[in-house]
Amino acid sequence: MNNSTYQLDDFALTLPISQTARITAQQFANQQPNPEKAEQVRLNTLAVWVVNDYLQMMDIPTALQASDSWNPIMRLCGDVADLEVPSIGRLECRPVHLHQQICSIPPETWEERVGYLIVQFDESLEEARLLGFIPSVATETVPLAQLQPLEAFIDHIWELRQSPVNSLVNLSQWFAGIFETGWETIESLWNVPELMPTYAFRSVETLELDTLKQPESITKRAKVIDLGIQIHNQPVMLIVEISPEKDQQTSIHLQLHAAGNQIYLPPGVHLTVIDSSGAVFLDAQSRKSDNYIQLQFRGEPTEEFSVRVALDNTSITEYFRI
Repeated sequence: MNNSTYQLDDFALTLPISQTARITAQQFANQQPNPEKAEQVRLNTLAVWVVNDYLQMMDIPTALQASDSWNPIMRLCGDVADLEVPSIGRLECRPVHLHQQICSIPPETWEERVGYLIVQFDESLEEARLLGFIPSVATETVPLAQLQPLEAFIDHIWELRQSPVNSLVNLSQWFAGIFETGWETIESLWNVPELMPTYAFRSVETLELDTLKQPESITKRAKVIDLGIQIHNQPVMLIVEISPEKDQQTSIHLQLHAAGNQIYLPPGVHLTVIDSSGAVFLDAQSRKSDNYIQLQFRGEPTEEFSVRVALDNTSITEYFRI
């Protein structure tokens, strides 16, 4: 026990908690239905804020407002303390109290996370200690003695940046006929039995991205979005269409379609574009009887953005460079 405490003290990093952070955490806590939930949200918010400050210090871009922890519905429905890191994924920032030797990790955070940072708080909530990190979990509790130092966390982030799994989709290469794995033609996806029923009876007017009537300058690909636990047990299909503009910009048209034997998207599905600074740029939400939702915008060469598909506590993010 003493040896574990010594090791934690040896590589922990102490950071101040700003008044703005405490005010924001209290505002989020005030929106909760009971004191227990309020305290959970308060500490989760502070943990995310502290990790965000740390990553900013390390010149690692973050997308705080795009995180589930900054979404009021997600905060209410789940125990989430995630921080979106563009081009990498989501970190989970779990709070622990002083003298606590075990950290609780909710099962709902075991997937779609690229690592877990543990943040320790005392009763004053004036400063916090980043104790360390663990790359993955499969149990509801993690002994703090198992944490790796922050130096290992930075190495972990660097490896994720270099990983082909987390690389950006390079849209400029699409014009040259070079496509990343997983992005298929719409025609090829029509031939997948699980996806065919939705499109087989859909009119050309409904499916605006009719592949047979597009100019040659337009390039498009589709990807079936698998959320692990798929939306209402059905997949959805993200279609990305790009075309060059005269001013060297690229026009980008996104559509999210119901797929399989599902005619309509479930109400409340979000299709969100997040810019390189982490701010929400565009957002569309499905209503009752929507079989697709769409967004359209333009971008400059080398500009980066991400596209997020979300419903309730489930989401997935794709990263792009023009």
